[in-house]
Amino acid sequence: MDPEHASARGPRASRASHREIADELRSRIGSGVLRAGQRMPTQAELAEEFGVERGAVRRALDILHAERLLTGVSRGSPARVAEGAWPGWSAAPPQPTVVGLGPRVAAAFAAPHVRIDALCLTSVSLTLAVGEQLRLIHAGELEPAKIDVPVLLPSRRIELAFPAPVDPVRAGDGGLLHERWLAVRNAQGMVLRQNLLALRTTHGIEVRLTFRALPFTPPVKLDLLNEDEALLAYYTLDRREQEFGAEPLQLYDADGTRSILFAFGPGASVLRSRGRSGGRERARRIPLRRWNFRQLGNSATNSV
Repeated sequence: MDPEHASARGPRASRASHREIADELRSRIGSGVLRAGQRMPTQAELAEEFGVERGAVRRALDILHAERLLTGVSRGSPARVAEGAWPGWSAAPPQPTVVGLGPRVAAAFAAPHVRIDALCLTSVSLTLAVGEQLRLIHAGELEPAKIDVPVLLPSRRIELAFPAPVDPVRAGDGGLLHERWLAVRNAQGMVLRQNLLALRTTHGIEVRLTFRALPFTPPVKLDLLNEDEALLAYYTLDRREQEFGAEPLQLYDADGTRSILFAFGPGASVLRSRGRSGGRERARRIPLRRWNFRQLGNSATNSV
């Protein structure tokens, strides 16, 4: 066999789903084992390696093609790794959160231990994205052994930066806006809690879901998937009108489901300050797999 097509996995793996195959190949691309421009193994070789039918391989390749990680999938010759698929960056283009979050959460749920660290304003997008994976679990198509979801949300006790009235004269309506936001935040959190914790009884899955409160309004929504991929979207404020009784209210608010999502894949890192030395600040990069939300969690409380 051509060394270019040699397996990086070793002995044949146990029978895998098309999602697991896509996740493994995505990991190889992200880590640089499969390089930009490199020819992929044939579908027959991948089917032999993973112990599956070629149909499962085709579905896995279609997923990676949709994420723009592969080119030439539909041609007769083997596909190639896309030129833009650099290690440390997701080849998937920036997308609205409601479009881009679901496929990334789906890839995370292919792992036996699923972990999703989330920082958000209300958890609406997270609840929507997780919902499809819960359906697949109930349908018997997914079988994670453990699901861990720590969520950081703004505290009910703080004055939110947004939503906020446009007119300072109507600043008193900020209390009503706060109550509406709190109702949405609590309702979405309750749905997420009930749906996830039900898996303990129905499927014997070990589930841990925690909510902690932040003392500030987050300017971004951030999801860290299996400590390996970060998804970041900035909350962009829009001016809109909302009905409050007989009078409409002009306000500034953000729709997290429409915020543009940027993905940072395996191999990416974050900067962390190491203090000052000789009057100059020192910093070092920490891989995503070693970085979690503890830095933010240190300022959070258990009471949301």
